[in-house]
Amino acid sequence: MPRKATLVEWLVFVALGVAWGSSYLFIKIGVETLTPFTLVAARLAIGAAVLVVVTAISRQSMPRSWSPYLHLVVVALLGIVIPFSLITWGEQSIDSGLAAVLNGTVPLFAIVLAAMLLVDEPITINRLFGLLIGFAGVVILTSPSLVGGSGSSLQGELALIGAAAAYGAAGVYARRFVKDTRPMVSATLEVGYAFLIMLVLAILFGDPLATRVEPSTVLSVVWLGLVGSGLAFLGFFFLLGRWGATRTSLVAYLLPVVGVVLGFVVRGEVIGLPVIAGMLLIIGGVALANSRFGHRPLIGRRPPQVSGEATAQARDRAT
Repeated sequence: MPRKATLVEWLVFVALGVAWGSSYLFIKIGVETLTPFTLVAARLAIGAAVLVVVTAISRQSMPRSWSPYLHLVVVALLGIVIPFSLITWGEQSIDSGLAAVLNGTVPLFAIVLAAMLLVDEPITINRLFGLLIGFAGVVILTSPSLVGGSGSSLQGELALIGAAAAYGAAGVYARRFVKDTRPMVSATLEVGYAFLIMLVLAILFGDPLATRVEPSTVLSVVWLGLVGSGLAFLGFFFLLGRWGATRTSLVAYLLPVVGVVLGFVVRGEVIGLPVIAGMLLIIGGVALANSRFGHRPLIGRRPPQVSGEATAQARDRAT
């Protein structure tokens, strides 16, 4: 049985949920004065600086072969450059709370992609029903825009769904190709690569020198960079070392709730019935997909039949 969590661990868990869940609010604030590429590049500059300092202080050893460096470029594109850009662009036309809820579908996309690309992640009964329930929530959230009865842009909503798909692809790719690199090193290289890419894009397409800097601009960039892209990673790795990946991943359930509440409290965003129903269905679908029930495989690649020591080693790599 897992050991009982300490008060400090629970506080870090809640703080991590607030840090990542509030990012949607500060993105919404940031795009009022910054172009999407400029905002993303600015937050990554701060986040990369924090991670580089911590990695250097903790004397993390870097990979000795070229393979992890090359694979982490792909992870940076799928896990940061593409989703950050889509989220920031999408929030120009949709509420921050809705963005947080739509991005809560990341685990559902990961389930589908993992079944296609990994040999030990088939779609099981509980995952299938979790997918159906979760995507029913997406249909409810986006249906008002389809019929023109919402103030949100369908293109913005699709951008957030695309960002969730990119996040899911990044997780699956990293698990297959970057599984032997230390998590802190992976995060530092990933954020560093993403910053360099976004800096080029911001210079070419974002016109950062023409930015109108206001107090809200500084607040959003500092919060997103220091808290959302820097300190949050440290809190994540703190919990990862004590709780493991499965228990730590439960923070995903906090993000839509935090995003919706902050959007309502700070910006007065309307929490309509479609938002509430969609959020509950998405969270419920993700919870069912990650439950311990209905684990009979239905769809996906099957691992070869092995026995003895080989079976134990394969199981160890999967955990």
